[in-house]
Amino acid sequence: MVEGSMTQGAGQGPAMRTDTLRDFRVPVVEPAPYTAPAALPGEPPVYGEYPAYYDESTPVPPRPAYAPDRPTVAPPAHPGTETVPQQRTAGDGEYGEGGDDGYTPTQRDLPIIVRGSAGGPGDTVQVQYVPQENPGSGPGPLYVVGDVHGYLDELIRELQAQHLIDAECRWSAGNARLWFLGDFTDRGPDGIGVIDLVMRLSAEAAAAGGYCKALMGNHELLLIGAKRFGDTPVSSGAGTATFQAAWLLNGGQRTDMERLEDVHLQWMSRLDAATLQDGHLLLHSDTTAYLDYGDSIEDVNDTIHELLNRNDADITWDLFRKFTKRFAFRDEETGPQAVRELLGTYGGSRVVHGHSPIPYLLGEVGTEDGDDSHGPEAVDGPHVYADGLAIAMDGGVTMAGKLLVVQLPLRD
Repeated sequence: MVEGSMTQGAGQGPAMRTDTLRDFRVPVVEPAPYTAPAALPGEPPVYGEYPAYYDESTPVPPRPAYAPDRPTVAPPAHPGTETVPQQRTAGDGEYGEGGDDGYTPTQRDLPIIVRGSAGGPGDTVQVQYVPQENPGSGPGPLYVVGDVHGYLDELIRELQAQHLIDAECRWSAGNARLWFLGDFTDRGPDGIGVIDLVMRLSAEAAAAGGYCKALMGNHELLLIGAKRFGDTPVSSGAGTATFQAAWLLNGGQRTDMERLEDVHLQWMSRLDAATLQDGHLLLHSDTTAYLDYGDSIEDVNDTIHELLNRNDADITWDLFRKFTKRFAFRDEETGPQAVRELLGTYGGSRVVHGHSPIPYLLGEVGTEDGDDSHGPEAVDGPHVYADGLAIAMDGGVTMAGKLLVVQLPLRD
């Protein structure tokens, strides 16, 4: 990858969902509602990507009402941009996979909370190279950003709070190093705006002697697949699968797909999956699936790039499925060993990841006693666990939690 380049390394509107664990219909603004299928016998229901840590006896808290604070009419698509067809077939939703291959389906998805974003959903941040007179010397401080999921306003606020960008959203951190851990789109209102901002900051940071880079998350794989393959059937242990159905069930946004351009697809497809920075092994997902792709970070990244370049729906689906796995480090007995296996193979003294919201890792969402003191709103920083070997960075912004931007190493 070339620092500062645009080549480093989407959609229906938010779906209103039912409040029960057993009714998985997804009403949409179309003549007929879409119904996700039941799971295979003996397996949990197939719905979304977040696994439930509680059993079906746990009451489900009411979801926030959908109340957009800006017009929901999609802006015109950019010239040459395809729009995903809205009609669906009966098999569209059969995309989940059962437990024997490690895929983690869910009984309940997270609410989609639409908030305003700078400039509105139709305004694209322009990428431009802005030279600065005094580039920094040597490596600067290291920062990481957790899952953004389209929440551009929250990202801007947190980057400004860390003095990484100025009031005009321009890079202002000199030779600082900034890594995004993936998942830029879906669920939130302006995923393409997030990508545009990160692409522009990459050029501005390089001009200042620092850098802004990003890792590939499972939602990048999902969006790439939805754009490239749409309703093309893919191999799935739970029946017929399609990327479009999986993307819709996981919060795909119409405005993102209509604004998605080739430059965004190229940028996403060239993102690395892993990197080692100052003894921190940065990954998107809390899974050991990375070990399936190579014995070194370089091998992992090269293998994943090569697989994506094949432009094969089944191969891309397998990548998405594997990087949707989670919670490999959470168990008190087996978790630390899983982290050590990754560190022993790829180096580093700690794994830093996104993907699994901290409230889910803590098991503190939807408790039966209704105590919200440990809910997503209580997340105010990273979660260190697995004998201190793992740092979780997904603060649960899609759950009214916090978008985390943190300097490493963590201060005691």
